[in-house]
Amino acid sequence: MAVSFGTSGLRGPAEGFTPEICRAYVAAFLDHSCADASERAVLLGADLRASSPSIVAACASAVVAAGWTPINAGNVPTPALAAYALARRLPAIMVTGSHIPEIYNGIKFYRPDGEFLKEDEAPVRERALALLARGDVAPAVVLPAIDATIAESYVERYVAAFPGAPLAGLKVGVDLHSAVGRDLTVSILERLGAEVHSFRRADHFIAVDTEALDPADVERDRLEIEAHGLMAVVSTDGDGDRPLVIDETGRQINGDILGALTARHLGIATVVTPLSSTSAIEIGGWFDQVVRTRIGSPYVVSAMAATDPDEGPIAGFEANGGFLTESDLRLGGAVLPRLPTRDAILPIIAVLKLAVEEKQPLSKLADELPSRVMKADRLKDVDPATGASFLKGIASSPDARAAIDPRLTSPADINVIDGVRLTLVTGSVVHFRQSGNAPEMRCYVETDDAARTEKFLGELMARLTLSLKPKG
Repeated sequence: MAVSFGTSGLRGPAEGFTPEICRAYVAAFLDHSCADASERAVLLGADLRASSPSIVAACASAVVAAGWTPINAGNVPTPALAAYALARRLPAIMVTGSHIPEIYNGIKFYRPDGEFLKEDEAPVRERALALLARGDVAPAVVLPAIDATIAESYVERYVAAFPGAPLAGLKVGVDLHSAVGRDLTVSILERLGAEVHSFRRADHFIAVDTEALDPADVERDRLEIEAHGLMAVVSTDGDGDRPLVIDETGRQINGDILGALTARHLGIATVVTPLSSTSAIEIGGWFDQVVRTRIGSPYVVSAMAATDPDEGPIAGFEANGGFLTESDLRLGGAVLPRLPTRDAILPIIAVLKLAVEEKQPLSKLADELPSRVMKADRLKDVDPATGASFLKGIASSPDARAAIDPRLTSPADINVIDGVRLTLVTGSVVHFRQSGNAPEMRCYVETDDAARTEKFLGELMARLTLSLKPKG
């Protein structure tokens, strides 16, 4: 699997990010996307993967070779880097594989005006391939000292927006694992008034996928809640742009539910969200408008930008929980500046603050939406060609659908905007999609009951395994 653009940014095997590849893509990005930068400086950040330091070093060499100055943000969350860059109209480069296994890594680009979009990919790819063909070499450089103001600014962003210790009285657990923003998460929650119990600080990278959480992680968090009297356990994925919230009962609150609760709490009028988010968002009637997109934050960003700001505050979120704001938000006497890229901290703060204000446990807040329960899982190591052939059959052939599950044979609707999304005559939804970030087939199931969703998803995953990974 070569390095290529996926759902959001470049992804591929860690060893694929050679100095030559980094030089070509960084130079192409700066040439194509950064003419409007306020100065010729580039922010560089990274997650805690073992491969990230060498890739950052290669990117820094490429930045210098292109005539720009690198600013070393160190190990910071992706949204921290993006927020600092956007406020100063600087380009940024984040080295991260996000939630995928450590053998992979990635590079996420930010233009001076915000997230790198889908329409940027083709010209940057073409320019990078041309540079690779030339065989230019970038001399190694020494990274400058870490500029701590990038991380500090991220903490201050939320402390300023939510003054007055709004989380006072809460005891919250933070699963540190290898999340790059783990210490910042603790600092933010404590400065907002919460009592924090932190645990599981790892010295090696742990892949945490908030859409397909390991049951062992949920059980570990449940035991921490029980042992320490916690209201919740919170965490993020590896680069801090996808939140994880486990309620007081030990149940995960799915990312799209977090997004809906956050948007309602913030007074959002227009919500932009991908097809993979729960249909309870429309059924609940909380928002003036719900806009659906393909999966991937660049599609959400583009759709938010195309929405009329005169119709009220605009925000987006994904099924993974990452929350994006297109509008500056007035929160009492404070203002939270817009951040049109995925962020994990805002939904964590919002739902905890909502629980305090409504004097309700998180489990009760989550139940305020109509009873629609979506859950996802993934089948790893599915070759993209194999996945594409499978999806083609599911979209076009009743027999192919019946071979996976007879309930899929004659759906009420088939949507192929991103993968294949089947709406069944019962109202249940099954969505198959080949990941854009890794060789994985994802399966999303939504029904009106948690146990039914869990059972249906388990049955489909078993049959997917037989279909896409036959023995022998």
